[in-house]
Amino acid sequence: MPGFELFGDAERRQLNDVLDNGVLMRYGFDGMRKGHWKAKALEAALETQLGVKHAQLVSSGTAAVTIALASAGIGAGDEVIIPNFTFVASFEAIMMLGAIPILVDIDDTLTMDPKAVEKAINSKTKAIMPVHMCGSMADLESLQQLCKAHNILLIEDSSQATGATYNGPTLDSIGDLGCLSLDFVKIITAGEGGAILTNNASFYRHADHYSDHGHDHVGNDRGAETHPFLGYNFRISELHAAVGLAQIKRLEEFVAIQKKNYTIIRDALSVIPEVQFRRVPKGGEESYSFLSFFLPDLETTRKVNAAFKENGIDACFHYYDNNWHYIREWHHLKDLKTLYPLSKDVKDGLAYLQTKTFEQSDHYIGRNLSCLIKLSWTDEDVKTRAQNMAALITEVLNA
Repeated sequence: MPGFELFGDAERRQLNDVLDNGVLMRYGFDGMRKGHWKAKALEAALETQLGVKHAQLVSSGTAAVTIALASAGIGAGDEVIIPNFTFVASFEAIMMLGAIPILVDIDDTLTMDPKAVEKAINSKTKAIMPVHMCGSMADLESLQQLCKAHNILLIEDSSQATGATYNGPTLDSIGDLGCLSLDFVKIITAGEGGAILTNNASFYRHADHYSDHGHDHVGNDRGAETHPFLGYNFRISELHAAVGLAQIKRLEEFVAIQKKNYTIIRDALSVIPEVQFRRVPKGGEESYSFLSFFLPDLETTRKVNAAFKENGIDACFHYYDNNWHYIREWHHLKDLKTLYPLSKDVKDGLAYLQTKTFEQSDHYIGRNLSCLIKLSWTDEDVKTRAQNMAALITEVLNA
């Protein structure tokens, strides 16, 4: 991860094909494009690769979450439960619809704790949205049981774990809806883009229309299409889809490289008794895009993280102080710093963040380092990195 590390001739051919026919928009201009439909082809490839009936490409992963929620009728005043360790896009996408993100603790999977989720469910809860962070998954079996018991939706976000599986099926094919990012730093990239994935024909139809100003996409005359309901412009371009089309064909190759590199580093660290690895739920297999592990305490983790940086071990993240991915530094959310007035429902619904504490999550995030696994490393790079990481951790522990 990410796929841009291995850009090559396949991506260039797909891009040049779009430039040669001159149609950069995914809809319309049927005659000019001479049968070239990159977005449609990428949607079909996603359906096959990820084992879902329907894929709808959109402009970003953030847009994918918003559209997934809208397609299921989730909006003003509704509550959506999400983990407090995620990317800021999770709560942004929910709030865009006037819905309320309810943040809950994570556990040693680095994803939402089902026990915390259960406590957060109430009459306003419309969906549980696990975010499969850093290459691995939430305890989907437990979350499915909660959704069934309370008649609420399960919406997956596997933007950081494309290629991972759970009891066989791929992530994003298990819930009622799945959301995928194809931005520049994802396992497969379109440069910018996202996808909604579902086996529900109604949700798919809603996503298809909503993401293109409500167009129903019936017939071959775009100007004559009707608008069954309001929508907005969340379209992907043919140029972005072209890159994604080349990359999706390489997903298995990318995951295999990540697994090889991940395993070398994990083996080197596993001999250190104080290193504990994140828990992968039974039946799950990671995408191996990150190696995540715990050290004994916050102080040790900070020291190891500093030692990594000082010695050129890049792309290892201590999210405890990170302002993109963890609740501690999301002051713009907690203080509701917006450019426009928020509804009373949203203001009241988020008031809990003024006093809510997350000691369990602090316990795990404070001791965690998540190290990106790169596709471009040579075997010698990986072995050297593994040896240096193990030596630096041991040095800090013995200091």
